[in-house]
Amino acid sequence: MTFLTWLQNDTAGLLTLAAVSVVLLLVLIMRLRLEPFIALIVTGVLVALVAGVSVTDLVGTPIKASQSLFETGFAGILGHIAPIIGLGTVLGAIMERSGGADALTERLLRLFGPKGAPLAMGVTGLVLGIPVFFDIGIFVLAPLVYVAARRGGRSLVLYAMPMLAGLSMTHAFLPPHPGPVTAGGLLGVGMGWVIAMGLLCGIPAWLVSGVWWGSFIGRRIHVDVPEDLPGGHGPGSGGTGAAPATDTDTDTDTDTGGGTGTVTRTAVAAPPSVALISSIIAVPLVLILAATVASVALPEGTVLRDVLVLLGTPAIALTLSVLLALYLLGIRRGTSMAELGRISGESLRPVGMILLVVGAGAFFGKVLQTTGVGDALAGSMTAIGLPVIASAYLISAALRIAQGSATVAIVTTAGIIGPTVAAGGYSQAQLALIVVAVSAGSIIASHVNDGGFWIVARYFNMSVTQTLMTWTVLETILSVVGFAAAALVWAFV
Repeated sequence: MTFLTWLQNDTAGLLTLAAVSVVLLLVLIMRLRLEPFIALIVTGVLVALVAGVSVTDLVGTPIKASQSLFETGFAGILGHIAPIIGLGTVLGAIMERSGGADALTERLLRLFGPKGAPLAMGVTGLVLGIPVFFDIGIFVLAPLVYVAARRGGRSLVLYAMPMLAGLSMTHAFLPPHPGPVTAGGLLGVGMGWVIAMGLLCGIPAWLVSGVWWGSFIGRRIHVDVPEDLPGGHGPGSGGTGAAPATDTDTDTDTDTGGGTGTVTRTAVAAPPSVALISSIIAVPLVLILAATVASVALPEGTVLRDVLVLLGTPAIALTLSVLLALYLLGIRRGTSMAELGRISGESLRPVGMILLVVGAGAFFGKVLQTTGVGDALAGSMTAIGLPVIASAYLISAALRIAQGSATVAIVTTAGIIGPTVAAGGYSQAQLALIVVAVSAGSIIASHVNDGGFWIVARYFNMSVTQTLMTWTVLETILSVVGFAAAALVWAFV
């Protein structure tokens, strides 16, 4: 038996190929600084060729390539997630420009009072984090955190950590964010189940990491509100914390927000009501959950079931929510369609890189599945008795720690465990819990190789050591508790 034959056909050879492919991927991203989507394509092509996949099967022919691994790998996932991520991004941008974050924060600060201000910031992050990307959420809410910290006269950490935990939890566990949407699409689970299990596991994780840990560490590490705030503007001593009317800031984020985007914030004289903001956020979540319930509880062919399933299709539900936001937060408040179009266009700039990474990751996963590498890994995990939910978490966590990108960790993990999941006959609830486990692993131990780490350090005036002691620990707690909750629920579904 030649070495190449052993590599292509023997279980040990296939496992070796899997390990080498992951190492190669990490080297390309970490050492050579190659864009993740390019690294995933290069690795996928090389693994396919070494494993004996023909060129025709891999890329097709000049005449027809629609059935090739390359095109089916990309197309299989992008058709599912592209409209969801795009619509969710537009919804968040319209909501952010409307001044809804300011109104929500002020209302919660009044509701919870001075002593409950850290919890108010946490709830704000939790609610606003559903439609808004992580890095954009920080940009919008940081001035409001500064105001709360100045009013309270305590460490900035005490107010920032609950808010960051809320943003991170929703970004990791809930649609329409790229991570859970991608994992759900790759593993074949309905978005309603992802929302339900994401909330069930994410809320306890937020309480422990944001509320308990934020309170604990916020009393032990004192950080002053910066005088020279990021973006060049500081909140007024008695204002709401909103930026001046012509405040433009550009943030670069290697992972958490999905790319580089230009954000233009426009102060609003009379922000929308909290009830209106909350209702618009709730519309797609309620419709998607209603469709999930209807598909289980109502008989096929009934009008009510068909209507609920149609309206609860994630892309349809988000389209309805975006249309509501365009009218209620835009047109009705005097914003022209041209301005709304500009806002939507700006918000979609970072989405391209997200979709490229996801598509390339899906191609890589398709290669692993076709070559038998995935089946070899599945057999090995079964042989050592490691549950698939634990394998998913550990693989995702290892990839996250090694290279820093949550998106890369998610798409690579989904490709590796895909054959095991497909052969396991798992229910939708179990598949959703596997998605939670993958997502939880993808946020563990944010450190210096993660763009989000530097955003947090910069915006909240912390040194590298302070950021490691606060933010890195918060993300690890959020990850571990989220996975523990998923594992606990797994035992009962």
